[in-house]
Amino acid sequence: MRASRLLSLLLLLQNRGRMSATQLAAALGVTARTVYRDVEALAAAGVPIYAEQGPAGGYQLMDGYRTRLTGMTADEAESLFLTGMPQPAAELGLGAQVAAAELKLMAALPTPYRHASMRIRQRFHLDTRGWYREPDAVPHLLAVAEALWQDQTIDVRYRRWAPRPGEVTRRLHPLGLVLKAGVWYLVAASRGQPRTYRVSAIVDLRALPETVTRPDSFDLAGFWRAHVERYERADTDQVAVVRLTPNGVAALPDVLGPKAARLALRTLTPADPDGWHQVTIPMENVPHTAVTLLRLGPNVQALAPTQLVAHLTDTIQAMARLYPA
Repeated sequence: MRASRLLSLLLLLQNRGRMSATQLAAALGVTARTVYRDVEALAAAGVPIYAEQGPAGGYQLMDGYRTRLTGMTADEAESLFLTGMPQPAAELGLGAQVAAAELKLMAALPTPYRHASMRIRQRFHLDTRGWYREPDAVPHLLAVAEALWQDQTIDVRYRRWAPRPGEVTRRLHPLGLVLKAGVWYLVAASRGQPRTYRVSAIVDLRALPETVTRPDSFDLAGFWRAHVERYERADTDQVAVVRLTPNGVAALPDVLGPKAARLALRTLTPADPDGWHQVTIPMENVPHTAVTLLRLGPNVQALAPTQLVAHLTDTIQAMARLYPA
């Protein structure tokens, strides 16, 4: 266990350069005290590792030092084949490169590992898209990816929905691409602030010769986690009050999704004399919430806001005219 951790520490410094004890501890899942001991052990074994003091200090390897102790374990080799996403790679224009890399990796593995990796490929498949969804048309994805790789600034014409629907132009500094539930998003700096743009909403794109200076402190995964949390919290700023039958209450997780249903069920009132319960549900907007509630049929009655009640009333009356008695 310790030998594996020492190798991981060595490879972290080799691949990332200077890192503080705190950063190493977080990456390895140990305490800073353990990192100190491991660094001493590596130095005693002849690894040219040294520390620099100060706010920007940390541990690093002597320039030019490279370890050859990079052999993979069987579990590590197998796990690589669980990360394969051929469709997203193809959308990025990397399908052939990914296939070639997998072939080279397979050829380089010892025979026992090769068989185990083939078993993984035969038994597991990752599908990133939701049910009953056609993939977004992303004609500008390759151009976005190219600008991202080359650290180029781009001018885009973008179709937005809020605060006022319409097309806008933006000058963007690409920072990353994210695939979320089958949808591609571009994270880019606009006027100095990282923002998120749906790639399928880009109407036109022009790459500029201006080079992007990527912030050293920008962490794509961390930014995306914070963005998702803010977005999901914002969904609860608007709420709708509804009455539900017991069947409606039971169907909430399927209709709203597990997270929104948990928020709603916290507000569940005891049954009234007719057996109905009242709940407050998160509301993204009136049309979206109306479509969601219509899935519950006669098991739900909207009480507020008035715009939602009016929208549902108009929709249900229009539907009733299609099915005369």
